[in-house]
Amino acid sequence: MITAIVFVNADVHKIPEVAEQIAALEGVSEVYSVTGQIDLIALVRVSQVDDVAAVVADKLNKIDGVTSTETHIAFRAYSRHDLEAAFSLGLD
Repeated sequence: MITAIVFVNADVHKIPEVAEQIAALEGVSEVYSVTGQIDLIALVRVSQVDDVAAVVADKLNKIDGVTSTETHIAFRAYSRHDLEAAFSLGLD
């Protein structure tokens, strides 16, 4: 599984609509509105690297209101939740 983190800048008047359209795309697992220099963060989870291009370049970038994107491919995932589960004794 390939995970890509996509930083999205959008027309400020269209952020909620843009977020909903991005979230509806196949391959997009989550979309967050955030503070800072970007407007939205989308998590793309697909089976192949080429599929990232199909989601981001072919679909997400073409949504009306998206002004720019920056895509980062994840190499490894480090999750405290996963580590706790791995070492859990099942006493819950």
